[in-house]
Amino acid sequence: MTGLYGAIQPADSVSLSTRTHGAVFNLEYSPDGSVLTVACEQTEVLLFDPISSKHIKTLSEAHEDCVNNIRFLDNRLFATCSDDTTIALWDLRKLNTKVCTLHGHTSWVKNIEYDTNTRLLVTSGFDGNVIIWDTNRCTEDGCPHKKFFHTRFLMRMRLTPDCSKMLISTSSGYLLILHDLDLNKSLEVGSYPILRARRTTSSSDITSSGSSGPRAVGSPCHQNNSGPPSEKTLSRPSQREGGSPRNSLEVLTPEVPGERDRGNCITSLQLHPKGWATLLRCSSNTDDQEEGAPVRPVSPRCSLRLTHCIEEANVGRGYIKELCFSPDGRMISSPHGFGIRLLGFDAHCSELVDCLPREASPLREIRSLYSHNDVVLTTKFSPTHCQIASGCLSGRVALYQPKF
Repeated sequence: MTGLYGAIQPADSVSLSTRTHGAVFNLEYSPDGSVLTVACEQTEVLLFDPISSKHIKTLSEAHEDCVNNIRFLDNRLFATCSDDTTIALWDLRKLNTKVCTLHGHTSWVKNIEYDTNTRLLVTSGFDGNVIIWDTNRCTEDGCPHKKFFHTRFLMRMRLTPDCSKMLISTSSGYLLILHDLDLNKSLEVGSYPILRARRTTSSSDITSSGSSGPRAVGSPCHQNNSGPPSEKTLSRPSQREGGSPRNSLEVLTPEVPGERDRGNCITSLQLHPKGWATLLRCSSNTDDQEEGAPVRPVSPRCSLRLTHCIEEANVGRGYIKELCFSPDGRMISSPHGFGIRLLGFDAHCSELVDCLPREASPLREIRSLYSHNDVVLTTKFSPTHCQIASGCLSGRVALYQPKF
């Protein structure tokens, strides 16, 4: 693994006109690796053949504002979301028109998830809402939808690979976890029990279920301030005994090394492809000069602990940098200045479960790759080929693959 990615080099690069396309905000491969889609700042989505680097199609008016995220539902259908508050569904076989446009959010829509078992599309935005869309009943007019969850300061939302949990990060530094997830049940204020609300530290047991049982209703996301629930709120027992009820909410404040006394915004949230860990990128809310950005895998179980971290300077302040796991979960690709860094849990790119440290350890740098002339905002591994894509602020996409 280290030898393969150690030989990786910049391959053919796709240069996009900054005047037309703007910054690259997100990259997404189709599940079979045959198409690379690019979400652009200036309303456009571009499609490329990642093997030949040839341009396939430009969706010149995919949205009316910035395109933020792209998610494939299968090898032909994909969804895009935008600051224009809408989500659009597209079919690779008929790109001249949208399948439909989905309306429901009231502010910028920032990310999209998809439950392949139920075929429910899940979106989140800066209106604080998580909305469920039933693609089984999709028509030209849209899909039936409902508000599933609401929280203040919502930044990112992810589903675990088996869709048994939903994780939500906030700009106020909270990590919310909904356990035993049931997407068919909307969560109103006070309708979900809290398992615990606490600050995680590097000394917590990654495999422990914790000493506290299911907790009663109450959440900081529905209060008038961003503080945690009171002890009085958490002291009421759950009505269900002997196990956690569906959609039980856990509220955590991940501790960032050296940042105990400063607020942190969790700007990026990714999950290990096997569901073993959560990858967070945290930014200081109080530092005006430099932004510490630890890349921190932590277990998404009921009790978390910091396993690995690395600190990065905030180059390109004000833009969110999206990092990612490799398909096998052994490596992380992280935007780093005008390039990307490939990081491993150890020098041999071992599986996380085979190299869990007793205390938080630094991520190991496997390789740094620099081929951009502007700040890199997003990066993505191909799901099928040994290839990595990165996109930068000036609108250029670079592809990397081994050269021997």
